[in-house]
Amino acid sequence: MPFRLLVALLVVAAIAAGAYYFLRPRFEPPPLPPQSPRPETPKSTPRFPIEAPQAPLPKLGQSDPAMREAFSGFFDAKALEKFFNLEDGVRRIVATVDNLPRETVAGRLNPVKPIGGPLVTTGKDETLAIGPRNAARYEPFVRLVEGIDTAKAVAVYVHFYPLFQEAYMELGYPTGYFNDRLVEVIDYLVETPEVEGPIKLVTPHVLYEFADPDLEALSAGRKLLVRMGSANAARLKAKLKDVRRELVASPARAPAAQEPGAAPKVDSSSSMKPR
Repeated sequence: MPFRLLVALLVVAAIAAGAYYFLRPRFEPPPLPPQSPRPETPKSTPRFPIEAPQAPLPKLGQSDPAMREAFSGFFDAKALEKFFNLEDGVRRIVATVDNLPRETVAGRLNPVKPIGGPLVTTGKDETLAIGPRNAARYEPFVRLVEGIDTAKAVAVYVHFYPLFQEAYMELGYPTGYFNDRLVEVIDYLVETPEVEGPIKLVTPHVLYEFADPDLEALSAGRKLLVRMGSANAARLKAKLKDVRRELVASPARAPAAQEPGAAPKVDSSSSMKPR
């Protein structure tokens, strides 16, 4: 059976795209420039090793059909079309994960499409704030992420890890390990501060910004969690912790392949389908 969804990456990337566009007003800002690679300290061994599988894998530049098949095994066609952009999907996921602790996340590189509809606000001028009903816009996607079977999908991620490692090295980290970066980003996101009460906004230019300078100074990934609302953020943090536990419980090994390039079979009728 063709390989399935790589959940550890998806969960982190989902946080990025599930909120990135939701504070946009009607005007579209110009595309962001590519991010500069962060400094990398050479290291001989990864902190969280993953053993490469023995079975042949698709080439990175030819992996889009397999990626689409992977997602279709977990999500129905409607959800797949609504939520995901899988063109050059492996590279998109790697770039999005790496950018979350930065100041900005390049929306054009995101593997997850923005959810439609305007930002729900209340008040104006000094009382302008994110409206309490805005969190409902995230509910379908948060539910989608919660329904993923972490253990099964992380096993598949392990099987196809070399593709993600290759994309990470291409991004400018020839001595780094993508799984280390993934765990680092998860740890960073789960430490996002909780914000209660109305979150006030200002519009000094085109885009909405947080009125609180401390919130506005947060990284892109942490801002995204704040914008979702405390309840949605708590649910996604819980899933991220679940993913981390699965990733670092023991040195990860890819399961035996059932056919060249194929990952373990996953029941496509499982609860990973949208509820």
